[in-house]
Amino acid sequence: MKIAQLIFFGFLFVLLLFSLTTWINFRQSERVQENTEFFAHSTNVVRQSNRFQRNILNIVSSMRAYFLTGDRSFLQTFDSAMLENTAILHELDSAADAQQRGPLQQINALNQRWSAEFTNILTAALRMSHSERNPEVLAALYKNQFPVLVQGDVAEDLQRELREFTNNEYRRREVSKHQLAETIASTRRLSFWLTFVSIVMGLLIAGSLSYLISTRILRMVRMANSIAEGQYDTQVAHPGRDELGRLAASLNHMARVLHTNFSELKRKNAELDQFAHIVSHDLKSPLRGISNVVSWIEEDHHEELPPKVQEYMALVKGRLERAEHLISGILTYARIGRDQQPLEPVDVRELLQEVVENQALRPGLTIEIAPNLPSLNTERLPLYQVFANLVSNAIKYHDKPRGRIRVYHRELGQQLLFFVEDDGPGIDPAYHRKIFQIFQTLQEKESFESTGVGLAIVKKILDARQETVEIRSAEGSGTTITFTWKK
Repeated sequence: MKIAQLIFFGFLFVLLLFSLTTWINFRQSERVQENTEFFAHSTNVVRQSNRFQRNILNIVSSMRAYFLTGDRSFLQTFDSAMLENTAILHELDSAADAQQRGPLQQINALNQRWSAEFTNILTAALRMSHSERNPEVLAALYKNQFPVLVQGDVAEDLQRELREFTNNEYRRREVSKHQLAETIASTRRLSFWLTFVSIVMGLLIAGSLSYLISTRILRMVRMANSIAEGQYDTQVAHPGRDELGRLAASLNHMARVLHTNFSELKRKNAELDQFAHIVSHDLKSPLRGISNVVSWIEEDHHEELPPKVQEYMALVKGRLERAEHLISGILTYARIGRDQQPLEPVDVRELLQEVVENQALRPGLTIEIAPNLPSLNTERLPLYQVFANLVSNAIKYHDKPRGRIRVYHRELGQQLLFFVEDDGPGIDPAYHRKIFQIFQTLQEKESFESTGVGLAIVKKILDARQETVEIRSAEGSGTTITFTWKK
């Protein structure tokens, strides 16, 4: 399975767990809303039931007052209470659920019977009171009929049904309250565990994916480091066909190709070195032979040779020496960067003294080496070649009878900045870039024995080490060449 698919399914699983938690909480909120609505409805039912019972008391009280006093104003209280009870029963019946509807129908039937009996006795009382105008009639009705209405079976059944109806509502509220509390508690527990499991699974999935990806990437990083160190035959295991597996397979293929190419390159370099050595030997041998012949002629026939021939012989010797130096310079230039030089302690001042000792320093020309030059742990031979070529050029091209060459340095962060300064003829700025190209010289080769390789060697050595070289000069004002070197 691909890594992208693993990540997708892992996050999908965690998302499903969180979605389940959200859905459960949503359902719980619906339960709470339903319970809230039930409590509001139940509260209204209880309140209306209490009003109904108060109205019954008002009916009884108003009838008692009317029978005792004959005051018709009490009949208004009777009428309003009767009408309100009818409206209450209608409202309760319209909003009743299945559990409430049966008791309400029974209460309604009892109320109708009770109301009818009250209405009948009241009608008889009103008829007698109109015809006879005798308070004793009302008193007799009150004494004979009223107790039956208030304390009869219908009244008791109605009161009992009302109390049972109200008490049942209170019980339903308690049951609903208890169920809601249990539901909330169970939902909290379930939400906690689902959230806990979601977090744990998310961490496990993230940790597993991180470990799976990081370990395989680290193996490839180690492989890349090995390749960077020159171990081109290294390989990395690539289980699976996911993205990292394909990347590892590509790296292995790249390593195999690099190993093949570098092996071939080493073989060709070895052949080239061998060829260069053979060519150098084969070229230098006839040059030395010619030089020896010229020397023998000069030694054996010097007195016999005309001055013009002697001049030609000297010119031939100079050309032969230049050709030999050119061959050596080309070989040196070609070998730069191929062989890794070891790091060793190098005293730069002692190195420069050795350079000066190996130079043909003509009279009138002095070389000043700064006393505070540093000691480095670096490649000795490349640094020696740089100084040797720069000092040799400064000596070779100096055109004054007397002159001075100075070598000093400055600190430049993690690098050293070396200066080779002379008071020679200077170089036109137009040629500052040209002189670092191989075989390029500022004077005619026929008039000056120069190979044009020295500064090219300096540039190639410094470029191979990511160092820089610059020239500051103007025609007639001397030359200063600076280069950087790591500490």
